Amino acid sequence: MQVNASVVARRTSLDLPVDLPLDRWRSLGEHIAVISDSSSWWLGDWLIYGQAHYPDRYKIALADTSLSYQTLRNYAWVAGRLGVARRRSRLSFQHHAEVAGLAERAQDHWLEQAERHGWSRNELRRHIRDSLRAPEHRPPAETVRPQPGEAQAAIRFKVTTERRIRWQKAAANQGQALAEWIVAVLDRCAPSAPQP
Repeated sequence: MQVNASVVARRTSLDLPVDLPLDRWRSLGEHIAVISDSSSWWLGDWLIYGQAHYPDRYKIALADTSLSYQTLRNYAWVAGRLGVARRRSRLSFQHHAEVAGLAERAQDHWLEQAERHGWSRNELRRHIRDSLRAPEHRPPAETVRPQPGEAQAAIRFKVTTERRIRWQKAAANQGQALAEWIVAVLDRCAPSAPQP
C-alpha cells in the first residue's frame, strides 16, 4: 500500500524516505497508532455483525485473519460489552478490555477516572486491583434488591482477581450484573426452603 509518494507500507515493512521531516514522521506514527488500536474495535464489531448474520463466523474469521480463536473472541467480547456510545476515543482498546468484565456503572467509573487522570492501561489495572483492597476507593457497589417482604443481609467474601474476572465474564454471558448472577447461581444450587 502506498501511503504517499515516498512512504510505502507492506505487510511486513514500512519503507520511509531518508529525508522524511520530523513533523511528517510524527504524524505518520500517530496514524499508525490509531490504526493499530482501532483494528481491535473494528475486528470486534466485525465479529458481532458476523454473529448476527453468519452461523460459521469464527470459522470464517479464522480463515480470513491470522488471529487465534481466543483473540477474536476477546475482541468481540470487549466490543459487545462496551457499545459504541460508551467507548472513549482517548483511551485504548486495552483500557476498555480491563473494565469489560465489570458492571456498566463500574466500567463507566473506571474509564472516566482513566481518562481524567491520563492513566495507562497498567495504571488503570492497578487502581482497579487496589480498589478491591481499599473500600473507600471502590466504585458504586452493585446490589441485588430483595423482593417485597424479604429480609436483606450483606455477605462479604474475598476471592482472587482471576476468579472474580471469570465470574464477571460468566455473568456478562448471562446478561446479568455480577451480584445478580451470584445470587442466581446460589439459588439454583441450594435446595428450596420448606414452606411452613
